[in-house]
Amino acid sequence: MREAERWRPKVYEDEAIVLGINQSRRGGRFGHSNVAYLMGTEHFTLLEAAVSPDLKLAAGNLLYIGRDAPRELVRIIRRVGYQELPETSRLELERAVERVVNEKEAKFVKFFNSCGSLTPRLHALEVIPGIGKKTMLKLLEEREKKPFESLEEVEKRTGLQDVRASVVKRIVQELSDPTNRYWLFVRPPHAEGL
Repeated sequence: MREAERWRPKVYEDEAIVLGINQSRRGGRFGHSNVAYLMGTEHFTLLEAAVSPDLKLAAGNLLYIGRDAPRELVRIIRRVGYQELPETSRLELERAVERVVNEKEAKFVKFFNSCGSLTPRLHALEVIPGIGKKTMLKLLEEREKKPFESLEEVEKRTGLQDVRASVVKRIVQELSDPTNRYWLFVRPPHAEGL
């Protein structure tokens, strides 16, 4: 483990969206349980969890997974990478990301109002699909005049098309590519490749 990673504070998710459920299995470390694949709603952490069959979960359900969640109902097994998700969970991922972007719009508006450079030659805005140098300069100019109040306002004032879809696409890219160099919205994977 690298020195910087050792001192990085732990990141926890309190809520997650269910991406998929594998039917129950008996025995094992967690007794009689279903295996759920989840995506955290704050840091987009992909998780595998043992969940009680009594919960009757389905893809798209919101599930409380905070530290005080009853462990007999929900127990986080581990973080997983995109490649470890079953195909059905991968298909649900984009819809779950869209939901978070819509429900937490203020977080993404704040990003557009405050993000900075990643390197001397690359601004954070430029790694979002559909934003090149010209659009990035227009965004910076407009936010200097007055901070954006919504994603629709970003579109109106800059001419950028479908900002939500661009943000969703970037988040899915970060989730699906562990070799990604820049992490704008997603919790970076472990050094071991998760």
